Amino acid sequence: MKTNYELRYAAHPEDAKQYTTARLRKDFLIEKVFSSDEVNMVYSMYDRMVVGGAMPVNESLKLEAIDPLKQPVFLMSRELGIYNVGGSGVVKVGNEKYELNYKEALYLGSGNREVYFESNDAANPAKFYFNSATAHRNYPDKKVTKADAVTMELGSLETANHRVINKMLVNQVLPTCQLQMGMTELAPGSVWNTMPAHVHSRRMEAYFYFEVPADQSVCHFMGEPDETRHIWMHNDQAVLSPEWSIHSAAATYNYTFIWGMAGENLDYGDQDFSKITDLK
Repeated sequence: MKTNYELRYAAHPEDAKQYTTARLRKDFLIEKVFSSDEVNMVYSMYDRMVVGGAMPVNESLKLEAIDPLKQPVFLMSRELGIYNVGGSGVVKVGNEKYELNYKEALYLGSGNREVYFESNDAANPAKFYFNSATAHRNYPDKKVTKADAVTMELGSLETANHRVINKMLVNQVLPTCQLQMGMTELAPGSVWNTMPAHVHSRRMEAYFYFEVPADQSVCHFMGEPDETRHIWMHNDQAVLSPEWSIHSAAATYNYTFIWGMAGENLDYGDQDFSKITDLK
């Protein structure tokens, strides 16, 4: 196995206004989340969020404690949220094993425990997407499916944003320190997410887009409401969203995305909305 990681530093919004397309993609886009028998991670200075993916094919993959963590094991002072977006697989943590099927999630609390990822079928490998945030205490591990989620149905086909928000690893479902994760599924014919756009200055966010056909793309919008920028993305890619930035997208096909947040509070509704007509 191989573990790859990189550091991403925080950007001032005044600086980001001057970024070229290449610089925007370098600082915010995570192009390679999955590769066979590798663990890929980005350690972000936005609330110390780690965003990554593990794709075990021929071997078990260990979630290694990368150097920036300065800890003997990854979970020592961190909590972890995992979604399986591939074939069925297993997450082993300590002496426990959790079977995860497609679109099922797992929360792991902090502690001196090793984590391993495995696939049940090498021909249809699991793809484990994960977010991690610092944790001040341990909360119990828990597997969460869509049946356990707090769901919200929003939008309409007329506004091209009919979608179901599945709040899964959130404080209404289980206790966490600061990590909150969920999955939003867009209906056929709908392409817009998170519109009207908003910011939440006490939390950063990461979006992971999947179920995007190979010949289609997602256009992710970021930046301050009066100074927006865009990043074109493909299937199985993620993007970082600073606390000062909107996070929205439109695509050439309906899709699903996983959102993850970390920061000062756990209030999902703590959002400052912008009118659609005020965006620039």
